Amino acid sequence: MKKTLLRAPLMAAAATVLSLAATGAQAANWSDTYIGYRFGTSFAEPFNLNDIKKNIFNFNHVSGYNYGSNFFNVDFLMSDKADGNGTANGGAQETYVVYRHTLDMAKITGMNLSFGPIKTINATVGFDWNAKADGGYNSKKRMLVAGPTFAINIPAGFLNVGLYQLWESQAKADTPRYHYDAHPMLNLAWGIPLGKETGFSFEGFANFIASKGKNEGGVDDTAAETNIDMQVMYDASSFIGAKPKTFKVGIEYQYWKNKYGNNSSGNPGAFAKTPMLRVQYHF
Repeated sequence: MKKTLLRAPLMAAAATVLSLAATGAQAANWSDTYIGYRFGTSFAEPFNLNDIKKNIFNFNHVSGYNYGSNFFNVDFLMSDKADGNGTANGGAQETYVVYRHTLDMAKITGMNLSFGPIKTINATVGFDWNAKADGGYNSKKRMLVAGPTFAINIPAGFLNVGLYQLWESQAKADTPRYHYDAHPMLNLAWGIPLGKETGFSFEGFANFIASKGKNEGGVDDTAAETNIDMQVMYDASSFIGAKPKTFKVGIEYQYWKNKYGNNSSGNPGAFAKTPMLRVQYHF
């Protein structure tokens, strides 16, 4: 009952922010949209001893307006038959959606919120949503996210540090939806040019997530989770005769320990160390 009462105002707040986001999108001062592809051969999934190949297509949009910004990303992940412990014919398919709306509190309040290395303070709210068909677990994650984001003052590019509260639930095949304990996450997101006029940039994110209480069985404790995804990208637009920052290629590496809160001790599939190739086309 308590969790139901808590989720109601959170959903109302999310609906309000989505309304603000739609208004902001109509009056965007700037935007960047791309379609991308990445590929790796050593993905891992909890309770699965196999190395998994995945082809991942994604759509990404980020935009800013007078009082904030929007971030939207959807990944379409297609695994080989090693995913789902080999029980899914032709492999698994997953859709994973991330949305964040950030409000610039300095612009909204008219106050100077910069101090030390902090350029400004933002308020962020959003959600994660996934659906996976793997012949076994069939994850259906739902998660609300809210908290402050601190924009760090750096010479070029951006570096954001967020401290968020997470409200996550999960439903798998033939199992009612289970709500974990609310828990915090420290998030870093960055995009930093590597030298002037080199065409190279260092981009990515890091999530450090506390334990979310008991797992779906209500018996075992979940583990603190670390997910670091970083890439070095090169602006190869000139090779296809396009304007700068249109076509990017690069290498990516993901370090994901205790994936989804599953303790990797005795469960090697919950610890992924995955190199990838990545391409992006911006329009």
